[in-house]
Amino acid sequence: MNYENSFEFAQGMDAADPLAKYRAQFHIPQHGGKDCVYFCGNSLGLQPVTAAAAIGQELEDWKNLGVEGHFKGKNPWKDYHEFLAAQLAHIVGAKPVEVVAMNNLTVNLHLLMVSFYRPTAMRHKIIIEQGAFPSDQYAVKSQIAFHGFDPATSLVELKTGDDIAPLIDGSVALILLGGVNYYTGELFDLEKITRLGHAKGCIVGFDLAHAVGNALLKLHDWDVDFAAWCSYKYLNGGPGAVAGAFVHERFANDGTLPRFAGWWGHDKENRFKMGPDFKPIPGAEGWQLSNPSIFGLAPLKASLDIFYEAKMENLRRKSEALTGYLAFLLRDKATIMTPVDPARRGCQLSIRAKSKKVFDALTTGGVVCDWREPDCVRVAPTPLYNTFSDVYRFAKIFTEVPL
Repeated sequence: MNYENSFEFAQGMDAADPLAKYRAQFHIPQHGGKDCVYFCGNSLGLQPVTAAAAIGQELEDWKNLGVEGHFKGKNPWKDYHEFLAAQLAHIVGAKPVEVVAMNNLTVNLHLLMVSFYRPTAMRHKIIIEQGAFPSDQYAVKSQIAFHGFDPATSLVELKTGDDIAPLIDGSVALILLGGVNYYTGELFDLEKITRLGHAKGCIVGFDLAHAVGNALLKLHDWDVDFAAWCSYKYLNGGPGAVAGAFVHERFANDGTLPRFAGWWGHDKENRFKMGPDFKPIPGAEGWQLSNPSIFGLAPLKASLDIFYEAKMENLRRKSEALTGYLAFLLRDKATIMTPVDPARRGCQLSIRAKSKKVFDALTTGGVVCDWREPDCVRVAPTPLYNTFSDVYRFAKIFTEVPL
């Protein structure tokens, strides 16, 4: 694409954008009486306009029906999480039986590692990326220690820019990488990593916190074993939103897998017979523990309905154009830590700033992004609600800060 460094060009791109209508379906925070440039969807997505009504409906059913809302509500609570399955499957490239909305991200990672990290004396290592989000490091190290191994020898870090293949050998039990590294914004080649891991007999899982609703995922076709994600970033589910999990259908009826069982993961036909023996629901639903928060699922469903209509392929196409335009505007004026190749990045660009004054100037100018020590400004122009004009406004401020 031939970009131009002018506000008129950005406006023209916005006028021709087939996804432009979706911006109106989100509440944009204000700054000085006009829309701010909200580039923080990688931390917390914006509120869908329909979210309040979605929660309001469930409040009304609670008020009018009480416990009967589980069965007689407009959206019966007993089945509510099932209403999100088709949308989640679309977003992560899965079958509905392979996905479930439940718990929070790190809880799901622990539950899945109970089933899929089964270390032995010979095969006990876990590969994660260097600089993985701290919660992932805490979870993985605690799982290793729980099984009686030492993280100092059982945890292997993939260094930024290195090839993972030499690290994968017969001592590796599990590969657990972030789909997109939270700091650098690098999108890993999940298909290749899965193929390499399986060739060496490893289980392969992913933390998709920064990839879900961002990158084009094909978890089923890639034969990924499991994955987990949060829903408050690109999925716009709201702070602390109910998270999600994927378990490949190969394990749908595998009774040999150990798991921590809970009532909501028990066979639906017999759940209310209150029997003492656990029979898991086939598929990802069988990893559920308790019934989910309906007030947490309602705004997430409101957002997923928008994703389902817009389609991930279209969103990805616009995302590459937005980050491409930003990279063009910053060329020779800033160092971008995120890979140049669009196939190796998502919505986020991590930009090295010469001074924190740059971030302060962005904030004063109505840009919402974030700062990561020692010198990183993370920005995420997201295709559902960001514009090319937003990108131009950001770049103008960033490149004109007097230092």
